[in-house]
Amino acid sequence: MIERFSNVEIDASLQELNNGSEKLWTIKDDKLHQEFKFANFVAAFGFMTKVAMLAEKANHHPEWSNVYNRVVINLTTHEAGGISKRDFELAKKIATLM
Repeated sequence: MIERFSNVEIDASLQELNNGSEKLWTIKDDKLHQEFKFANFVAAFGFMTKVAMLAEKANHHPEWSNVYNRVVINLTTHEAGGISKRDFELAKKIATLM
């Protein structure tokens, strides 16, 4: 079973994830959160398609939404009841798409 991260683990993992990044992931409503803006709907949807492929391969699926050129992603591990290693692993892979 996957374990929920402690606040210390979340802080350390968040710092590592954001190291050198222009757009930072945050914690919002006890979830790993990021908002992305693209040139248009097609670019946003293309990004979502790539994320969907990563998520399916990892068997870890985001909570997300899309309105025109914006994509909002929230990551949490329901099985663990909060943020876990899985969320940070997927966030790192998502970051490589940008």
